[in-house]
Amino acid sequence: MPELILTLVLIVAIIVVLALFFSFVPIGLWISATASDVKIGLFQLVAMRIRKVVPSRIVNPMIKATKAGLTISHNKLEAHYLAGGNVDRVVNALIAAQRAGIPLDFERACAIDLAGRDVLNAVQMSVNPKVIETPIVAAIAKDGIELRAKARVTVRANIDRLVGGSGEETIIIARIGEGIVTTVGSSTSHKDVLENPDRISQTVLSKGLDAGTAFEILSIDIADVDVGRNVGAQLQIDQAEADKRIAQAKAEERRAMAVAQEQENKAEVQGMRARVIEAEAEVPRAIAAAFRDGKLGVMDYYNMQNILSDTRMRDAIAGTEAEHKEQ
Repeated sequence: MPELILTLVLIVAIIVVLALFFSFVPIGLWISATASDVKIGLFQLVAMRIRKVVPSRIVNPMIKATKAGLTISHNKLEAHYLAGGNVDRVVNALIAAQRAGIPLDFERACAIDLAGRDVLNAVQMSVNPKVIETPIVAAIAKDGIELRAKARVTVRANIDRLVGGSGEETIIIARIGEGIVTTVGSSTSHKDVLENPDRISQTVLSKGLDAGTAFEILSIDIADVDVGRNVGAQLQIDQAEADKRIAQAKAEERRAMAVAQEQENKAEVQGMRARVIEAEAEVPRAIAAAFRDGKLGVMDYYNMQNILSDTRMRDAIAGTEAEHKEQ
């Protein structure tokens, strides 16, 4: 009985050791690499495990590269993997570049991959140019008419400028938009652009707006040009409305000044009337003073009253005749 238990324990221990050995030492991967003429030793695969490198991420791309006729050492692939690159994508890009006859070395491909760009997509775009449709760009001609243009741009990736070159956003939004705005804005009439939309393409291509970008503009086709708002007329309407409000404000200011002047004149008239009444109040005092001083007699006073009565009678008669004439 103790011998049976010891045998079982020994068998379990052997199974555990073998399981740990085969999980740590990639025997199957080494056999696949050897069968594919990839020169890599078993101890090198174990060393990769120690350096926390997944051996399959290195060996499988090496197998593809060897079958494609490329010679890449596992040290370079491992260094790129440890730097955070995508080894499989780099090897696929090198194979695609070799098949398409595009000059691309391993160091350049690694630099492009580490720069955050899809190197395989760049190689594919170099072979098969990509058509990009721009958003609608609004521009205003000199006659004040707004035009809305949309273009289709055919671009090809420039491998040499992928590192440090600007991306699609710069070409689509900034560069092409700049060309459309410049062409439409320099046109005397919006009809010139509608008659010759290819002027936009010629302006963009002649200015070399793809300089400093990771792409090369092959062609620009104006897909659609629509007439928008009449901005010039709207500005004139706004200016006329502003002028009208200014004129109304000035007229209101003049009316207020006239009303104030009228009130001042009325006040001045009232002041004059008060002075007249004040002067009339002095007449009885003057007559009384003349009586006291002996300068005016009783008969003179009555003669003066008769004259005043005659004057009032004539005024009354003249007023009655004037009323009859008006009637």
